Amino acid sequence: MNPGAQLASTPASHEVDLRARAAAIRRDVVRMSHAARAPHLASALSCVDLLAALYFCELRVDPARPDDPERDRFLFSKGHAATALYATLAHRGFIPLAELERFGAAGSPLAEQPIPCAVPGIEAATGSLGHGLPVGAGMALAARITRRHYRCFVLMGDGECNEGSVWEAVLFAPAQGLDHLAVLVDANGWQATDRSDRVMALEPLREKFEAFGWSAHEGDGHDVDAVASVLRRVPDGSGRPIAIVARTIKGRGVSFMEDDNNWHYRVPDAAQVDAAVAELNE
Repeated sequence: MNPGAQLASTPASHEVDLRARAAAIRRDVVRMSHAARAPHLASALSCVDLLAALYFCELRVDPARPDDPERDRFLFSKGHAATALYATLAHRGFIPLAELERFGAAGSPLAEQPIPCAVPGIEAATGSLGHGLPVGAGMALAARITRRHYRCFVLMGDGECNEGSVWEAVLFAPAQGLDHLAVLVDANGWQATDRSDRVMALEPLREKFEAFGWSAHEGDGHDVDAVASVLRRVPDGSGRPIAIVARTIKGRGVSFMEDDNNWHYRVPDAAQVDAAVAELNE
């Protein structure tokens, strides 16, 4: 794929398995929100396919060796959607699936915002928006200085792009030639209180990244194979960091939550959990 191109779907033999994994992760996310009375459900559902593409297609990580110095680094910058990360880590084997039942409980390592070293697979504390990409850029620079071969991936929300620290990192990464750094923007079109484009003039996001010196791509963030096809090209030979503006739907997978920003705050009741799980079982 050429820089600046739309994401092109390249169906893989494991496409059905990836869809099944994403659906299982979403079911866990809905149940966790209900059990812990925790909000930000729709924000978690929008990024599940991106996490599936990362953890089941591309990230060079090993649950048996979570501290391998050559492991790829992943920063989950939109920490308020931590249920999606925890469920993905559990399905990838980093933590027991049963641990998800303790999400948000007193004494649980699964806090409502990720805590470093609390469970394997979490590289940094996130949730204070706008920090993930600067930290990822720092890790990528450290890899070059120490002559390590790991890559750095960051997943952040489009609302995070309101933060000036994001654009400092966007400027820094090409200047340092950090071609082993990639950012995925979960562009679900919503922020906490309104549509993203009504809060801040973020668009056109892909063209902005490209103008700042990134190898930039845009497409359907729910097409895991298309996303994975770009991730496989990190680095892509251009000498530039890679940005993927992934167009997603807030609340993806549950019809009565999709594109409804009220589910940024709502917690599903038992009947709504049953309805959501039934849809995700189809």
